[in-house]
Amino acid sequence: MTQHADVADLVEPLVAFRRDIHRHPELGFAEHRTAARIADALREIGLEVHEGIGTTGVVGVLKVGTSDRSIGLRADMDALPMQEQTNLPYASCTPGVFHGCGHDGHVAMLLGAAQYLARTRDFDGTVNFIFQPAEEGMGGAGVMVKEGLFDRFPCDRVFALHNWPDLPAGTIATRAGPIMGAADKFAITLIGQGAHAALPHKSPDAILAASDLVQQLNTIISRRIPATESAVLSVTQIHGGDTHNVIPAEVRVSGTVRTFNPVVQDVIEAAIRQVMAGVALAHGLTAQIEYDRYYPATINDAQAAEDALAIAATVGTALRAPDPAFTSEDFSFMLQARPGAYLWLGQAKHDGAPSLHHPGYDFNDEVMATGIHMHVALVETHLSL
Repeated sequence: MTQHADVADLVEPLVAFRRDIHRHPELGFAEHRTAARIADALREIGLEVHEGIGTTGVVGVLKVGTSDRSIGLRADMDALPMQEQTNLPYASCTPGVFHGCGHDGHVAMLLGAAQYLARTRDFDGTVNFIFQPAEEGMGGAGVMVKEGLFDRFPCDRVFALHNWPDLPAGTIATRAGPIMGAADKFAITLIGQGAHAALPHKSPDAILAASDLVQQLNTIISRRIPATESAVLSVTQIHGGDTHNVIPAEVRVSGTVRTFNPVVQDVIEAAIRQVMAGVALAHGLTAQIEYDRYYPATINDAQAAEDALAIAATVGTALRAPDPAFTSEDFSFMLQARPGAYLWLGQAKHDGAPSLHHPGYDFNDEVMATGIHMHVALVETHLSL
């Protein structure tokens, strides 16, 4: 296994750095304190630092030697709009905001790699350390790409490492092709007239129509999509009415669709629109839909994923992920622009560890060294002397 002995002395201060960020979480496009701390840390080790990319994004550039080869390494910075329930001494001091996905750990690991590589300089080329805002549903990666991220900071390949509680601590996993799902969201509004609950014949019943709609939406995957494909449709919200004796004029039904194949994505969206129109016609209502394909599927470049697995085997336990996950990731926008791969870093100490986005979740600091090793090994392999 690859040994980077000097990483050990970096971990303790990075754990402190990570826990400080955890204590002061910030939501997407508002990571001002986090970004400033990252920029200061990068300047301290002598990197060229660029701020304000994609609103609050930071890029640190480290060039060694004369090669024009380049690599990008990305860490996300934002927290989630949820209440922490860990009772940790460094728990969030901001009510309703919480690093419940481990982005604080991702930042610390990438900073550790920058510190190590700036010290050893055992490569020939350019490393772009990309600290990205607003991964949690706001598409910060897409904003950075649209603002010219890869024009300003060319990358032959780009990689991201995300902690994964479903894997044993220290395991590094990835796969060629799809690894995370495309994420669509829909909101359907059924519009009637409203009436007294004792006089239901006076208005189409939007509540009854919503019940019918939910049932029919849940047949789309099983009856419209081939069994050889993978997709999920979940209705997650129904809102309508204010009191027990009024049939509401409107009911709103919302949910999400997850897919890996754009053709399947098209079929599902078309089917949702057809089902909505049919339900509205059957119940004498009108209907409106908002449909947003906010994250595409995260598709790894096949060769980049294979190379990453070979590199991971020199760092720790490498695993070829048998299946993609239906959760989504806006690193997909970066992979649409440049070849690369998205990697999972196992962090579970035991079965039943809190999952990502769980109020009791915390990043496992024991895997920080492994994450740093992996970042460093990617650079030293792709930019070998």
